Amino acid sequence: MSATITSLGIGTNGLDLESLLSKQVAAESQPLTDLQNLTQGLQTKLSAYGQVQGAMSNLQTALQALTNPGTWNSVNATSSDPASVSVTAGDGATAGNVSVSVSQLATSQTVASTPYPNTTDALGSGSLTIQLGQWSSDMTTFTAGSSGPATVNIAAGSTLTSIRDQINAANAGVTASIVTDSSGSRLVMSSTATGQNAGFKITANDADGNNTDASGISAFAFDPSSGVNSMTQKVAAGNAKAVVNGLDIESQSNTLTGVVSGLSITLNKTTTNAAITVAQNSGTAQSAINTFVASYNAMAQLFATDTKYDAGTKVAGPLQGDSATIGLQYMMRTIAGGSTTLGGAFSRLADIGLDPQADGTLKVDSTKLTSGLNNLADLKNFFMGTDKSNSSNSGLAQQLQGFVDGALSIDGQLSSAQQGLQSRINLNNTRANDLQSHIDLFSQRLRDRYNALDTQMSSLNSLASYVNQQMTILNNNAH
Repeated sequence: MSATITSLGIGTNGLDLESLLSKQVAAESQPLTDLQNLTQGLQTKLSAYGQVQGAMSNLQTALQALTNPGTWNSVNATSSDPASVSVTAGDGATAGNVSVSVSQLATSQTVASTPYPNTTDALGSGSLTIQLGQWSSDMTTFTAGSSGPATVNIAAGSTLTSIRDQINAANAGVTASIVTDSSGSRLVMSSTATGQNAGFKITANDADGNNTDASGISAFAFDPSSGVNSMTQKVAAGNAKAVVNGLDIESQSNTLTGVVSGLSITLNKTTTNAAITVAQNSGTAQSAINTFVASYNAMAQLFATDTKYDAGTKVAGPLQGDSATIGLQYMMRTIAGGSTTLGGAFSRLADIGLDPQADGTLKVDSTKLTSGLNNLADLKNFFMGTDKSNSSNSGLAQQLQGFVDGALSIDGQLSSAQQGLQSRINLNNTRANDLQSHIDLFSQRLRDRYNALDTQMSSLNSLASYVNQQMTILNNNAH
């Protein structure tokens, strides 16, 4: 006879304990798996809301352009003689015609020294004092400007080149240069600004003790009011003189700003008559409308994709059946399909060639839109007109912008829905952490039990083997 101990097979002859343990842990983990799947669905939905928010923000930006007066007041300005008079239009410019004739350009005062054989000879030392201001017409009187005099120290051994550089480094309101021709090299100094107030005089403090003898540093002095003409004036400082729409205009600069509202007119050379034409620019409005259509259609298509249900594949969009999204989609379609009485010839989007389609998008009729752009006044009111007594009768862009602003506000539908989803996700994550801790503890306890049982059964198997050996011996001796 033989002794046999039967068991569940645990120990050296036993079952696959890891497989058994994994199955029991998997069964215990099912609630966690279900919760994680639910959380993943919520995160997918939250991501879809983020896409809706982004698309609606783009639509908001497009609507802001349509409700900006600058979009509808944009003008182009052109000159019949841009070589003589050029022009750019800015804010405040209105359609119309402007005539400009130019008799004199604004000039900078320019003086030049006598010629020198070369630019490397040492010319002396001392200082030059430069004062900006205005000369009388006969150059006998100089009125100093508000800025004080600037003194340029000329180092010993200075050459024509270094004197030029020292003057420029002083930033005294004049620019020095060297002009060379067959007679030699001259130091030329010009005021950096134009106009009568940009004149200047130069007084010398010559190291040789004589400040007016046109030798050494005094060769660069210029003060006709004191009889000092070591340098010769080549161009006098003068104002620009023009006639704009019959009015005499005098300017320190050759750029006229503020003379005609919204226009910057630059005088380039004298002319008897340059005609400036300022016309409305429908291109800015057309671009804004095209951007609006693209943004609106992207929003409509996103709504359709996120809320659809494919009966064939039985796959639902991430926001299918979501009441907040369906409400937003309904409101957007309702406003876009609505009307206003403020647009004159236009009351609905279809009137300007933006035809609402069955899928919620807008289809552009280019012929109608081009015709609408020829009537910018009515088109402007159609989009951005405001009815203070009845906001639902305001321009279509105003109505849509009010809807979008509300949806995107901190307490709007989108923010509220996103906050609700995020709260549920946070709660699920906390619950998932608790469940995971429970599963980890369950798994460890189960493993400890199996290890103890495995150890015990291994010991029993060893004992059974010993008993079998003794029984075999007894049987053999009995025979």
